[in-house]
Amino acid sequence: MATVGEHTKLKALANEILNDWDALVACFCNPQLPPTNNEAERALRHAVIAQSISYGTRTAEGSLAYCSILSVIETCRLRKVDPWAYIAMILTPARRGIKDPPIPIAS
Repeated sequence: MATVGEHTKLKALANEILNDWDALVACFCNPQLPPTNNEAERALRHAVIAQSISYGTRTAEGSLAYCSILSVIETCRLRKVDPWAYIAMILTPARRGIKDPPIPIAS
């Protein structure tokens, strides 16, 4: 018969499941939530590939800029908006000194 010491990994897994229980069953409580994170994984795929090819960034500022631009591009893709046109539309007023340019609402 196994002793308690031999089941440390099983005990750790059970504790992790119990600690994350609300997140694990969220899709059953809210049918609008997907049961998997496949969509999020697919959204990150390009960033992970780019990171492995480029060896990442060298500074915290570079990482923040990289993550921010990837977020903008992915959001535009999901909303069916041209990301480069959107970025240009936001940067043009900013270069003119307009602090908070209006953000267009997709029709």
